[in-house]
Amino acid sequence: MRIPIALAAAALLIPAAMPAQTAADSAAIKATALDYIQGYYEGNGARMERALHPELAKRIVRSNPQGRSQLGQMSAMSLVQGTRAGGGKDIPVAQQQHDVTILDIYQNAASAKIIASTWIDYLHLAKWNGRWVIVNVLWELKPTP
Repeated sequence: MRIPIALAAAALLIPAAMPAQTAADSAAIKATALDYIQGYYEGNGARMERALHPELAKRIVRSNPQGRSQLGQMSAMSLVQGTRAGGGKDIPVAQQQHDVTILDIYQNAASAKIIASTWIDYLHLAKWNGRWVIVNVLWELKPTP
């Protein structure tokens, strides 16, 4: 009698309909991340803009000379304008790293990581009006050799 009660209790803990990560979502998330990073390297503002939610915030934590943390921030508009102005076109093609790893997908939210030429981006993406867009980016510079 104890086994059926335990099974019933366990069944209550498992959500009835777990949304599955689809191959289409994974491909769309990777394409969005590549639009973002490759668009930057190409100086292609349209490609960058397509990847971003208009209210995106890109942030980095830096330390001032006194050792206190400061938060640097860029908006979607500043990223698009910077990309249109040339973006990363001055970065040699051989150094244009754009390794994308999807860290997690759950329903309309995802996290991904991009290893770029001299920095690493951690992306939060949302499925917005049927397409994946980047909502937040937290980034860090790689150590200089």
